[in-house]
Amino acid sequence: MRHHLRLRRTAIAAVCLATAATAGLTACGSENGKAGAAEKGPFAGMSGGEIAEKAVDTTSGASSLSIKGEVTDEASGLISLDMAMNTKGKCAGTMGMNKEGSIELIVPGKTVYMKYDEKLLRAQSKGEPKADVEAAVDMMADRWVKTRATSADAKEIAAFCDLDVLLADFKGTRSAARKGGTTTVDGTPAIKLTESDGATKYTLYVATKGKPYLLKVDTKKDGKVESLTFGDYEKPVKTTPPTDDVLDLDKL
Repeated sequence: MRHHLRLRRTAIAAVCLATAATAGLTACGSENGKAGAAEKGPFAGMSGGEIAEKAVDTTSGASSLSIKGEVTDEASGLISLDMAMNTKGKCAGTMGMNKEGSIELIVPGKTVYMKYDEKLLRAQSKGEPKADVEAAVDMMADRWVKTRATSADAKEIAAFCDLDVLLADFKGTRSAARKGGTTTVDGTPAIKLTESDGATKYTLYVATKGKPYLLKVDTKKDGKVESLTFGDYEKPVKTTPPTDDVLDLDKL
């Protein structure tokens, strides 16, 4: 099914963009600011860039986390994410595209479970014969389907759940971020860092309590702000497989 293949590519693009939105903060920019020697707090004496690098380093060492928010892909449009994943290949959550419906994913291990809503199935099937579209909707809409993680339809989605791979590009980055004020993200105290790349401005929020994890990234371009929130660090990823009316695609 061509719509299924397009959705696999969308899944990969979504996570690549999510990580790039954060890594982008540490890849470019021209601003910098040194902290005064008398500054207090967990980042005393550190520049904005050094704090960003420490946050990226700490985040890349996480064994599990969640990503929630929206990011724009020039090819696919607006992608929404609400996913949790770990370094053992487990993940679960929801992904949407252009506000045209969503897909739920549960990957507990060697099997990938997916549930498309009808709106997304139809959106992803544009240009296909009407009979094929209706057959796909009738068979798969609002229904859990499963397939081997190694199958052609699921291999890239399973790879997308590999947190080690997703965070690999974070390591060894450099930043010229400028320090801003302090705030909270979902109740966690945080410091704000800002960095620009041409017309795009990034705001990075780093935890000042506990480990210095990335908590949030805002990307502002053309007056529009998109946000990605990172959380649930080191928490178990709930991947209980569905049991009712699950269609096995490998048997079709």
